[in-house]
Amino acid sequence: MKLLYRLGYYLGGFSVGLILLAFILNGKKTSCNYTPNARVIDNLLQKEIIISETIMRNRPQLSTNEIKALIENGKVDFSKSDTKKDSCKLYHIEIKESTSGYLEAVNCAKNLTIISFNLP
Repeated sequence: MKLLYRLGYYLGGFSVGLILLAFILNGKKTSCNYTPNARVIDNLLQKEIIISETIMRNRPQLSTNEIKALIENGKVDFSKSDTKKDSCKLYHIEIKESTSGYLEAVNCAKNLTIISFNLP
């Protein structure tokens, strides 16, 4: 009988804890990014986006919202990226919408600079 009491106390406390967590985390932008790709994409989307002059000359209609959408739907190719630098890392992002599209960005502490952009 003592085992049933222990199990009841455990399940009662566990359910109260789950309810408290649901109220505390409700409405907050919490996410669990476990993969390296998801962590990098999340980090890139939090930065201020700067588009280089060469890209703006070639595609003047390109906006930061479109860049954010491409980064969000892209996949980081770590074999083509340079992540060994200490200050600003270079990321090569393959765009999923097309097979040959890519985006290269330099990720610094406060901003993200788009240096190369190819979308057929």
